[in-house]
Parts: sequence; structure tokens; C-alpha cells
Amino acid sequence: MPQIHFLDVTNRDGVQTARTGLSKFGKTMVNFYLGRLGVAQSEIGFPFLFHEVPYVRAQIALAEAGAFGGLRLSGWCRGVPQDVEKAVAVQAGGKGLAHYNLSISTSDYMLANKFRGKLDRDAVIREMVAAVRAAKASGARTVGVNAEDGSRTDDGFLTEFALAAKEAGADRVRYCDTIGGDTPDRIRERFAKLASAIGIPVETHCHNDLGLAVANSVHGALGDLQAGQDAWINTCVNGIGERSGNADLLSTILAFRHAFDPQVTGAEIGDPIDLSWARRFALWASYAFGQPLPYNQVGVGRNAFAHESGIHADGALKDHGNYELYDEETLGPFPDDWHARAGRVVLTGEYGGKAGFRHVMDGLGVEPADEELAFKLVQLCNAQTGRPLTDDELRLIARHPRELALLFPGAIE
Repeated sequence: MPQIHFLDVTNRDGVQTARTGLSKFGKTMVNFYLGRLGVAQSEIGFPFLFHEVPYVRAQIALAEAGAFGGLRLSGWCRGVPQDVEKAVAVQAGGKGLAHYNLSISTSDYMLANKFRGKLDRDAVIREMVAAVRAAKASGARTVGVNAEDGSRTDDGFLTEFALAAKEAGADRVRYCDTIGGDTPDRIRERFAKLASAIGIPVETHCHNDLGLAVANSVHGALGDLQAGQDAWINTCVNGIGERSGNADLLSTILAFRHAFDPQVTGAEIGDPIDLSWARRFALWASYAFGQPLPYNQVGVGRNAFAHESGIHADGALKDHGNYELYDEETLGPFPDDWHARAGRVVLTGEYGGKAGFRHVMDGLGVEPADEELAFKLVQLCNAQTGRPLTDDELRLIARHPRELALLFPGAIE
């Protein structure tokens, strides 16, 4: 039976959000939380960029050490062989990334107004095919191919592009609603038609310019399932992303668990989702990105389970199911971090000393794998993030200092 999988792109599309940013240690924490949540795959970033190389090496080492559970790590490259060649050369312990996504624009609009005549349809396919073959030749286990602006690409060329990708060795084709103009009925029909024609999964990548990213992702996935293919859904934590954002990770998961439509809730999720990490992830991301959660953010906003009006309050007091679709306890506890304590508190960070470091680690009940190295990493990570480290961040540092040290080549003797 075809299954649904979640491929989160917070560390690629999400970090491209204007007027915000995330440190490389922060990106590491995104992978940590995705692993705890049970998501299938994380698009961790751009392995061909020089400033991502130490980060990518650290992620490979952390994954090998089990820090991310069963999470698969994938790199994003432009759909050209040169990017792939740079990316596959990035290794840690003799191992590189096993999964890639290769992106190139496919719509006539972008061919005319982005490439400005430098590439035509035939050239787009040639570049993409060469990039897929280069990735597969390097030993990549899976390769996905982006059809950027797929929602504005006509059916004929989209099918031609996808079949060429499959023949070159691609495992999935990513249909990008790049400017967020698709609608649920349209995208489901296009996914079902394309997935049937090419015989491999079509991956959703939906932007939220019309507020339809989650709905479009759900319906695109249904189109895949209708065609007998697995569905792969791109998401971002808290729905962040360029312009109005991407499909929200938690909202999309909740839709497949609690929507009234039996076609949606009857679909099988192939990932071991553990929503007890949902609040910790969402609130950490809000803190790390410096983006306050809207009061009405699905599941994790301040008002997601708040009732005031008389009729609603009366009904919720009698049985919360009168006015709540799902139980708030399934989303896990709210963070209660050491650094947020009121009154007298001793912290550890960039300018802290050994006494404070030991005091906090003892308070968290954590024994660092390498105390001296972990102490230095606390200082470096705090300096990089520019904010107090959370309990989960401190625990990860304590447990995996040797792997995390790869984030800071030359900084630790």
C-alpha cells in the first residue's frame, strides 16, 4: 500500500526566509528535532557552498553516531554537474551524503524571464540529466529532481522532463508550486496524472502565498496515492519559508491524523511520527529564528487550546472534545528550560566558567562524554547563536561533543 512520507526543508527553504537567520548549530538542532519527531528526511542545506562544508561534515558524523535517530539527510544542489561534484566531495569519516535533490526551473515563464535565453527546454533536460547521472555515479542512494515553477509548467513538458529524470536514475520528481498559486483540486489532478505517467512519486513543494500550502500538500499527496505511488511532502517548522512561507510541518501531520475526510485520515503515514516533540520543536524554532509564534498557530500557538466565550468555555469544561479537534496533550510538554528560570540562576555560555558549566550539567542530570570539549563547545555555540542555550541544546553538546566539534574546524585544539 502506498505511504506518505515527510521531507522537511526547514534547513534549506526555511533558512532562506528574509529578515531572519539560523546558525549552523541551530540547523543542527533542527535535524535533532526532526529525528525525534520521526520525520523521514531532512534537506539539510547546500553542501556545495564553502560555508556549509563544516556543518555538513558535522551532520554526517552526528547521523553516524545516532544523534538523529533514523532521519535521512539530503543535500540540495542546483541541477548542474558542477554543484554535485563539489557536494559529493564533502565527507566525514570517509562517508558523504547519501541523498540529494537537484533543482532547475522548468516553466516557459522562467525560461524567458529568469534564464533570459541562456537555456531552452532541451538544455534544461540536458543539464538535469547530467546532474542526476553525476549524483548516481558518486553512489547516491536516492536522487530527487526539482521542477522549479512546476505549477506553471505545461503538462507535456513536465512529463517529458520527469521521464528524462527517471531514465537518468532519479527516484522522485519534486513539483514546486514556487509562487504559491495552485489550488487543491488542480494539484491533485496534476499529481495523479503525472505520477501515473512516470511511475515514480511526485513530491509536493508548496508555498503559502494564497494560504493554501497545507491544503495543496495534502491534495497533492492524495494524487500520488491515487496513482499508486508513495507521497513525499515538503514542510517547514512553523510554516516558515520565503515570502508567506511553506507548508507547516505540524499542520500537515495533524491533517492526516484528524481531518474528517476518510481519504485523508485513511492514508498511511510511513514515518514513525512522535508528536510528543511537537511543542518543544515549534517553540525552540520560534526562539532560535527570533520569530514569535502567532497566537493562532496550529497546535502550538498560545490560543490553540484557549477558550473564553461563554458557550465555548462551558462546552470545553464539560468535555474538551466539544470544541477541540485533538487532545493538546499529544503535542508534548511546553519547554521549561534552565535559562528561562526566574530569580537566582547560574547559567553557562560564551563567557561562563567551569563552575557554572558543571552546575548546569549536574542540574540537567547530564554527564558530558568529554567534559573539556563540551565546555568549549558551549562557549562556541553560545557565541554563534547569540542567545542562551536551551536544555536540549546543552544535552546534545554533552552527548556528542566530538561530532559537534566538526562545526568549528581549527577553533578547538
